[in-house]
Formats: sequence, structure tokens, C-alpha cells
Amino acid sequence: MKEIVLDTETTGLSVKDGHRIVEIGCIELDNLVPTKNVFHFYLNPQRKVSEKAFEVHGYSDEFLSDKQKFSEIADDFLDFIRDKKIIIHNAEFDIGHLNNELSLIGKPKINNLNVVDTLELARNKFPGSGISLDALCRRFRIDNSKREKHTALIDCDLLAKVYINLIDQKEPTLNLVEDNETKSSFYKGGLEYYKKIISPSKDELTNHNEFLKKYLKKNYF
Repeated sequence: MKEIVLDTETTGLSVKDGHRIVEIGCIELDNLVPTKNVFHFYLNPQRKVSEKAFEVHGYSDEFLSDKQKFSEIADDFLDFIRDKKIIIHNAEFDIGHLNNELSLIGKPKINNLNVVDTLELARNKFPGSGISLDALCRRFRIDNSKREKHTALIDCDLLAKVYINLIDQKEPTLNLVEDNETKSSFYKGGLEYYKKIISPSKDELTNHNEFLKKYLKKNYF
């Protein structure tokens, strides 16, 4: 199954105050392995960045002034996420801003049924503990030293690793061996993630089905 890890940065907290998106970052996962398929844009929000937001991500009005508008990348964005599960930390915030942008240009909103909120996963799994992205990185011993500012792609990279740990799958590990059958290269930075996938043979599937038939017949009929 292909999934999208998504993060946004904005001019401020609330769409009710007219705040807009200044950055979208998405990383595609295929069977929990990051692929080279990445969607990333800085955006001109057509309004000023609040001081608090600038402190968080560091994107100035001057830097964003010559970037594309959301309306110019919306179709490509919708194509990128179509029919895929979307993984977000604090989904209410990001989906709220994304759906506001989509509404402003008459595009259909993102269906929450396709969204997994890792904040909720962490809250249910570790009640009473810190569940921010930084806290979860510390819990799972994920290096977040590059996260000096909240930038979409760095946060997506960290969230992908956190998500795999939250659902009790094997954490991606550094792998320097070239083996195209058992690993996939991450989007950039020279990191190699290893996740070995072993498919059962036809004989194994046949034996498994025969075992199930005998077990069900013995126990339920």
C-alpha cells in the first residue's frame, strides 16, 4: 500500500484569521519504505507571515514573494495524494489549512477517512506522555538534530520514521549495501532504508490453505 507522509507550514495558526500555507512537503511510502517520489513547494501566501510563524519556520515575506501560489500547484498536489492514505502529525491543523486553500479555489476537500493522525496514535499508545514530534523522536531514538526550524520535508522525514515505530513495524535503518530487491533509496541525502519483504511461495500458500481448512473443520464444524 502506498501512503503519503505530509506536512505544511503556514503564516499563522488559524484559517479563521485568514492564515495561509507557505510550504507543502510530501514523501511517498511504498510498503512503509520511502520512495524517491516527493512533492515539495514553497508558496506565496498572498499575505504577511506572522511573527510567531516566522520564528517557527523562518520563511520571510521577501523569500515567499516570488513563489508559486497554491492555485498553481493544486492539481499536481491532488494527483500526488489521490487514492493514498495520508499520514499527518496533528491532522486537524494541516487538513484544516489544506481544505481552506482548496475551498478558496473551488476544489474538493480532502476526505478525513483517508487520513491517519499520528498525534492520535501516540496519544492512545502513550497516554500522559509527551507526544510532540520531538518527544516521539526522543522516545524512538530518532536523530532530529537537523530540525533547527520546522520545515516540511525534514518533518516528513522524521514523521515517516515515527509512524513506522508507532505501528510497531521495523524501524528504517542505515544500509550501505546495494541490493535493489531488499531496499529502497530515500528522496535525498544519501540515506538508504532497509526493509526486507519476503513473499510466500506457491507451495507455502497451498500448505497454509490446507492447514486452515483442517483447523476450521476440526474446531468449528
